[in-house]
Amino acid sequence: MVFTSSRRIDFPMVDLAGIAYYPRFWDLAHRFYEESWDYTCHMHYNEILSKHRIGFPLIHSEATFHNPLKYGDTAHCKLSIKEIGNTSIKWYYEIYNQHNDLCWSATQTTVCTDMDSITNKLAVPDWMREKLGKIIEK
Repeated sequence: MVFTSSRRIDFPMVDLAGIAYYPRFWDLAHRFYEESWDYTCHMHYNEILSKHRIGFPLIHSEATFHNPLKYGDTAHCKLSIKEIGNTSIKWYYEIYNQHNDLCWSATQTTVCTDMDSITNKLAVPDWMREKLGKIIEK
């Protein structure tokens, strides 16, 4: 199963050519990532950060641009998890436009850390691992 969500491509997201400025894809990805926590763990990502004091900084990202997203398009994201390691999670993104054209795909790895000592890795908690299993690629 995958997490899916959509967002419109607004004027502040595009360059002079009228297409999404490339760093905006990572911004979109992070917004979809934050939304996915409500779907998987039934809590806002801020609660993971503030209440549970667990962070997931990005440590690796590989992306491919397939087609442009244009001003006024709707970006549809499919987000899944490729793997949950002991201290890391490998996420996979596909962003399509409203015509179902693949525009961007990326694999991103985050590491589980203690928000009170961000350089200290933590094991992904069992309760979280179980809930995130909802979007693990089979």
